[in-house]
Amino acid sequence: MTDFEFIWDEQPGGNVEHIAANGLTPEDVECAFEFMIRHDMSRSSGRPMIYGYALDDREIVVIYDVIAERTLYVVTAYEPSEQG
Repeated sequence: MTDFEFIWDEQPGGNVEHIAANGLTPEDVECAFEFMIRHDMSRSSGRPMIYGYALDDREIVVIYDVIAERTLYVVTAYEPSEQG
């Protein structure tokens, strides 16, 4: 597992629902941080982002906010082909 703590909002409209709409789970996102390919910055939002592998080996993009040193709030996650 990663050294990060993730904030998951399971309320309607929260980040769990948002990533689920893209076919992903919190476990997929946490896996992507463990199996990160690279780190970058989102051109559209200016937020940090990573490319990594979900549980089923799909490459995904995760855009997030840093809340504290090791605490992250995932804004969105998706497969790169979905957005580009």
